[in-house]
Amino acid sequence: MSTSPAPVPNIEPWLRGTHTEVPAAGRAVLHALDLALEDLTQWTAGLTGAEVHSQPLGLTSVAFHLRHIARSTDRILSYAEGKQLSTEQLAALKAEQAGGESLAELLAEVEAAFSNAAERVRTLATADLETPRGVGRKQLPISIGGALIHVADHTQRHVGQLVTTAKVLKALRS
Repeated sequence: MSTSPAPVPNIEPWLRGTHTEVPAAGRAVLHALDLALEDLTQWTAGLTGAEVHSQPLGLTSVAFHLRHIARSTDRILSYAEGKQLSTEQLAALKAEQAGGESLAELLAEVEAAFSNAAERVRTLATADLETPRGVGRKQLPISIGGALIHVADHTQRHVGQLVTTAKVLKALRS
């Protein structure tokens, strides 16, 4: 993300003293997104186009995880902002399983989503985090703070799954 300095080896984003202008909850989300982008870049390096779209041992593809990370971040933040999903977001959701994008295109989508998310998180982090919001057609109850934390949690969950898939792919080469 553009406001972060270059990664420092062996020092995670939350220990770098970045995003200090953002209240603590929002800062934690931004650090989670910074770490996610670093991990995604590191663990997808060297994967071929075929590997990115394959499902080794029945695991979900790297491509799906990259698409889902980018698009779900946008959706969750829309809920945090008190919005319903747009036609474009719903179409993007339906298209998460499809696609033949290159790894570079997929990583660019994640970077763009995280850049957009950073501005939105900065704004939301200054709101009353207990403000109620609703998710989906049923308007399941959440709060702004709950949605923000879920952006970080959900992103990290899929990063972990992607890393596992990438490790399996690299091991299968041997």
